[in-house]
Amino acid sequence: MDSRVVDKLTALAHAQRLALFRLLMRRYPDAVPAGELAAALGVAQNTLSNYLSSLRNAGLIAQSRAGRSLLYRIDMAEAAGLMGYLFSDCCRGRPELCPPIPRPMHRGSAAMNDRKYNVLFICTGNSARSIFGESLLRHEAGDRFNAYSAGTHPYSQLNPFAVEMLQGKGHDISPLRAKTIAEFQGEGAPVMDFVFTVCDAAANEDCPAWPGQPISAHWGLPDPVKATGTDAEKKLAFQQAYAALRNRILAFTALPIDSLSRSSLQKRVDEIAQDMETQ
Repeated sequence: MDSRVVDKLTALAHAQRLALFRLLMRRYPDAVPAGELAAALGVAQNTLSNYLSSLRNAGLIAQSRAGRSLLYRIDMAEAAGLMGYLFSDCCRGRPELCPPIPRPMHRGSAAMNDRKYNVLFICTGNSARSIFGESLLRHEAGDRFNAYSAGTHPYSQLNPFAVEMLQGKGHDISPLRAKTIAEFQGEGAPVMDFVFTVCDAAANEDCPAWPGQPISAHWGLPDPVKATGTDAEKKLAFQQAYAALRNRILAFTALPIDSLSRSSLQKRVDEIAQDMETQ
């Protein structure tokens, strides 16, 4: 067996290092500060440093610097190489033992051509950013997508600044309400084709895997609900979040989804957040 594979498996054969790896996978393509990782995992900084060092030495994550902060990101090429190696080695001559490879999202049959894609936007409170995502996608491409939103810890009511902004921009707010992600994980819930987290806190949480293996991506945005100052300053924060999410949704709806392989589609939705951050 390739010694590099052994190193990677050894690094992941530890509950907390595996949890760190999974967290960074959920946050990809973000480069996440070490302090935020420690807080999300509930570990001391020196303990986290040991975990990060093990994953870096195994080639699973990369380190960069922004000012005085050290940032960490999954090395997706190395991680994908490990998964590919394990799958190929496991299934050599015994494919019935391995789980099926996720199928491309092509809609080749007439029945599939009539189906809309289901898209879920997730943030912590489901009172602003994810509500923006649901409303924007429904407005921009409601003929091709069913748009939903939910929160990991939803508020009881939508944020009034968010509601006012959506009304002012001509959105129908009647379908909107704060919802928990549990509504979309039980029996009878719609099977998602895409799941986008739009806040870092929600992406940091270890949620159950989604049925149907949807394409997922992290489109983190600052929380306008936390904006302080005058009402005008708070409204500006909501306007900025709305505009940033609208740009990402327009880029998403422009993708030729029916003609892309699953891997190509995943790459494109990951790049949307990166491209918007550089503009």
